[in-house]
Amino acid sequence: MSGSALSEKIREAAEVIAASRSLGGVCHERPDGDALGSMLGFAASARLAGRSVQVGIPAPGAIPSRYRFLPTDLLSVGLSPSDPPQTVLAFDCASLDRLGSLAWTSEQAENLVVVDHHVSNPGFGTIDLVDSSASATVELVFDLIAELGWPVDEVVATCLLTGLVTDTGRFQYANTTPRTHRVAARLLEAGARPEVIGQAVYEEEPFGLLSVAGAVLSRACLDTERKVVWSFLYREDLEMASLNGEETELLIDLVRLPREAGVAMLIREDDDGGVRVSLRSRGEVDVGAIAEALGGGGHRNAGGFAFEGEMSAAREAVLERFPLA
Repeated sequence: MSGSALSEKIREAAEVIAASRSLGGVCHERPDGDALGSMLGFAASARLAGRSVQVGIPAPGAIPSRYRFLPTDLLSVGLSPSDPPQTVLAFDCASLDRLGSLAWTSEQAENLVVVDHHVSNPGFGTIDLVDSSASATVELVFDLIAELGWPVDEVVATCLLTGLVTDTGRFQYANTTPRTHRVAARLLEAGARPEVIGQAVYEEEPFGLLSVAGAVLSRACLDTERKVVWSFLYREDLEMASLNGEETELLIDLVRLPREAGVAMLIREDDDGGVRVSLRSRGEVDVGAIAEALGGGGHRNAGGFAFEGEMSAAREAVLERFPLA
C-alpha cells in the first residue's frame, strides 16, 4: 500500500473509532507477540484516553507464559454476540477463519477494522488497514494511536515493542526496515522496557523444556538436497516434562540452527491429538506461502499450519513443495 493510501486508511479508521460508542478488540487464535502486543497496546492506550475496549482471544484463549508481563488484566471483560461493540478491531489476522470462536464479530459488529500486515490478507473488514510492507502489525497500531491522539506510556510502548521484537526475530529478519527502527526508537523514548521483553520472551523457560529440547534435537534430520531440517515433538515429551504446547514456541529456533539448512520444520503432536507444523526460513524460501497453501499462513520467514493426518504425512506435504537441489 502506498504512503498516501495508507495514511488515508489510517485516517478513515481513526474517524470511525473516535465516533464509536463502544469498542472491541480481537486477535488470532494461539496469539503471538505481535497479536497480543497490538491488541493489548491499543486497549491500554484507549484506557489512558478515557475509552474502554472489550478485548478477547479466540478459544481456547490461553496466553503463553512468556507474554504474561503484558497487561493481561485488560482481557477480564468478555466479548458477547448478544451485546456486540459497535466497532471491533481485528489485530494481526490474515483471514476471517483465524478469528476462530470470535469470527461472529465480523457479522455482529457494525464496523470491523482489520489491522494487519500479512501479504495474504484479502481484506475482510468494513475497513481494511492492511500493509504488507510493515514488519509487524504493531507498526500500524502505532500510527493509528498517533492519528487518534491517544497517549503512549511505558505499558503501551512495551506492548508495541514486543510485537516488533518478536515478528522481526529481534530485528534480524529481512522484514526489518528503517521504519521499524524509527518506530522502535519512538517506543523507547516513550518508556518501553526492552530488558523486560528480552528476559520474559527469550531467557525464561520452565526447567522441563531442557529435556524436551534434548528429545527434539535428538530426532532432528537434515535433507541435504532440499536443504531442510526437521524434527518431531510428541505429546508424551510434553507430558513427561509437565509442559503444554504453548511453552514450546522457542524449540523451532533450535531446530533452525544448522547452517546447512535454509528451512526448518518442527512437527508437533498437539494437545488435542492434532498435528501442527511450524516453519522458519533464512529468507530464500517463502515459508508463509507454503503454510498458506496447506491451510495456514505467516510471513516469508515464518509460517505454520494445522494438519489432519499423521506427522510423517505433514512432513511429506511440506517436503514435496521443495525442488531437489
